[in-house]
Amino acid sequence: MPQRILLKLSGEALCEQGLRGVSPQSLQHIAGEISDAVKTGIQLAIVVGGGNMWRGAKDGVGIDRTTSDYMGMLATVINALALQAALEEHDVPTRVQTSIEMIRLAEPFIRRRAVRHLEKGRVVIFAGGTGNPYFTTDTAAALRASEIEADMILKATQVDGVYSDDPRKNPDAKLYRKLSHMEALSRGLKVMDAAALSLCLENKIPILVFNLHKPGNIKRAIKGSGVGTLIS
Repeated sequence: MPQRILLKLSGEALCEQGLRGVSPQSLQHIAGEISDAVKTGIQLAIVVGGGNMWRGAKDGVGIDRTTSDYMGMLATVINALALQAALEEHDVPTRVQTSIEMIRLAEPFIRRRAVRHLEKGRVVIFAGGTGNPYFTTDTAAALRASEIEADMILKATQVDGVYSDDPRKNPDAKLYRKLSHMEALSRGLKVMDAAALSLCLENKIPILVFNLHKPGNIKRAIKGSGVGTLIS
């Protein structure tokens, strides 16, 4: 079982399907799942997206890309603070670190401090993406996982793993159980963006893509209980 894991959550995981904002029910479900997972003794870091608040190019019509991306970074901070509050209701000690300094709300990202929090059993939520425009929160997840020397990235999604096509539109889409990083890149599979996949390949970080909405799946993914798609 891996000892240090980075969990990548999309912003959409925190809201009800088709809606925006933060759903208390979704938030409590995720916090409960994370709380159960932490009890296994693993060190857990989290990168959360902001798509439930701001969808960048889709929302930012008339706003330049750089500004739109910074707005998305701020959305991830809102989600991180909401997740921190929900986790602490479950008695899970949590710290939020941001790539853009906002010291009244959270700690700035400092790698050594983040590692120390993990060693002390605290969940660390990394917000603000990479702190730079033109990079996704998937790339932020790959970057932070590399920096803290995580054993694995768990990428929580809306479906059971990586498919050959969108299973919600194509009932004949094939579910892959195992892929290499190069196969995911060469086939153009929508797992993570190419920059994130390349970074994981370079640093030999496996990625497990799994369905967040099945109760107990985070713990199963940590224990290697055959859920989702393993990219290694």
